[in-house]
Amino acid sequence: MRNTRAARAARTAAAAPPVELTPAQKLAQKRERRAAVHAAHEIRIIGGQWRRSLLPVPDLPGLRPTPDRVRETLFNWLGQDLSGWSVLDAFAGTGVLGFEAASRGATTVQMLERETKLVAGLAASKTRLGAAAVTITQADAMAWMKRAPAQFDLVFLDPPFDANVFEAALAASVHCVVPQGWIYLEASAPFEAASLSERGLELYRHARAGAVHAHLIRKR
Repeated sequence: MRNTRAARAARTAAAAPPVELTPAQKLAQKRERRAAVHAAHEIRIIGGQWRRSLLPVPDLPGLRPTPDRVRETLFNWLGQDLSGWSVLDAFAGTGVLGFEAASRGATTVQMLERETKLVAGLAASKTRLGAAAVTITQADAMAWMKRAPAQFDLVFLDPPFDANVFEAALAASVHCVVPQGWIYLEASAPFEAASLSERGLELYRHARAGAVHAHLIRKR
């Protein structure tokens, strides 16, 4: 009998007309859908003066901003205050690593980006945040780093994964980082301490988050 009653109740519910939402409920649903879409296309700065500020994430192939959890680990390694530091964000993309550094007090942040659409987005974010310490240059990061003198305390390397230029990017970055300076590298596989030592580099920290291997490397 219970099964019969349950079946009858299910049929009744299925036959019932849909509940008409009030205008306020419809507006709330619309806002929820919009927020979900925006959440998938924005990333937030997690520390410093612009904490919780959102940066747009354009829908472009290969664009994969460093997620919150990995950045939190990175800046725990580096220390939260980067006052006085000179920073290079070599494959800037959304600029989240560079803006994060500027938010935490870096004196100068040089961003390099090749894609015109991303360069325009970086410029818009710089203006919106009032990020006077940030300079944006449209350039090929590898060629730019090879020509630059050793001037940066910290270099961010987060090249497109499908390009498989991790080795080349690391080699190029060594030219422009000062002795005892830092290189942060995201790659699809771990870099061994022994191979880094042969290049005059020291593996300071390593962590894995899904398919990403995050390395903090020091130049001797």
